[in-house]
Amino acid sequence: MHEKLRQHIEKIVPLTDDEFAFISAHFTTKKFKKHQFMIQEGDTVRYCYFVISGLLKLVHTDKGGKPHIVSFAMEDWWESDYYAFFTQTEATLSLECLEDTEVLCCTLEDYNKLCNGLQKMQRFFLEKANFGFLGSQRRIISWLTSNSKERYEQLIKQYPSLMQRVPKSLIASYLGVSRETLSRLSA
Repeated sequence: MHEKLRQHIEKIVPLTDDEFAFISAHFTTKKFKKHQFMIQEGDTVRYCYFVISGLLKLVHTDKGGKPHIVSFAMEDWWESDYYAFFTQTEATLSLECLEDTEVLCCTLEDYNKLCNGLQKMQRFFLEKANFGFLGSQRRIISWLTSNSKERYEQLIKQYPSLMQRVPKSLIASYLGVSRETLSRLSA
């Protein structure tokens, strides 16, 4: 399990065995069942998660009670309510398992120890944060400039395996369209 984390980190920075032993000591393993919440709105967010296996959805529920899917996360991805995690405030997002899921968990204290104790981890987390920011920016621009068919085609192109694992109703919600509209787009 930790070997997957090592492979993931070494895509960005090389590690010695001692460095990885230091890193590994700052993560714990947790397993969650399908439909189980890892974070619920209002919770204190204790961890950021590296997905070993499984599939997650990050959701914000508006004041009217309507859920909005912010993102999905699958193997080799990181996920959390990062605002709440880094500011140690209550979650405004929920993180739910769409499949049985196994993750490596890192507390904010351990995150900071990793960054302060190993410059390579500062670089790694900065690069991951930058790519996350770029992905969010790309999604916002897509929402502003693309129609629903174009957003659907972008999603298929960017994440083809996601389409096989996520129910169409959730894909529709992520794209901001009805299930019927999604059926027309995918026809």
